[in-house]
Amino acid sequence: MYCLVCVEPKCLCSYAKDESGWKTCKKTNEVTVYWRPSTEFPGNLYKGEGIIKGSPDKVWECLKPVPNGLRVKWDNNVKKFELVETFNDDVSVYRTVTPSAAMGIIAPRDFVDIVLVKQYEDGTITSNATNVGHPGCPPQPGYVRGFNHPCGCFCVPVAGEPGQTQLLSFFQTDLSGLLPRSVVDSFFPSSMAEFYSNLSKAVKSLKDF
Repeated sequence: MYCLVCVEPKCLCSYAKDESGWKTCKKTNEVTVYWRPSTEFPGNLYKGEGIIKGSPDKVWECLKPVPNGLRVKWDNNVKKFELVETFNDDVSVYRTVTPSAAMGIIAPRDFVDIVLVKQYEDGTITSNATNVGHPGCPPQPGYVRGFNHPCGCFCVPVAGEPGQTQLLSFFQTDLSGLLPRSVVDSFFPSSMAEFYSNLSKAVKSLKDF
């Protein structure tokens, strides 16, 4: 049995509400990326904040981590999602496979996470995830097993703007392996900027549903 406290939204809410210590490390038309030292592991916690032109439902349709979903078509850092186990409509365990990155310096990785999805009366949709060990998904040849510490996103309706969504995203990932710290620190801000840019394009091209 897994502890769902680790993926409860209050963890990410605390990151969102605590404005102390954040430093800007990347800014584009779509997103501002901030960082501060993580309290979960010897690395950084990254926050992305931007406005996506599309309703929360449309944004979430592009974001949700499901096998053969839209995410793998636009997110260059996700090669595939595998559903490992489902507990109920809101909680599942997924294996995420990522391709090599940083001109091959970062080898392909895989991550096993328990994911909690919650929807609120105001239209907000959140995903909350953290790494988990699962007997049905041991480390596999050809992939470095990475570890996501509490992470996820908030798709928040923009008051008075039904066609816009405020997207808050949080990443704090231990890529494992013998990677230079400089490579890791430069990868995440650029990766998050690309994430928002590609998501914006994906939402724009999504037909009404």
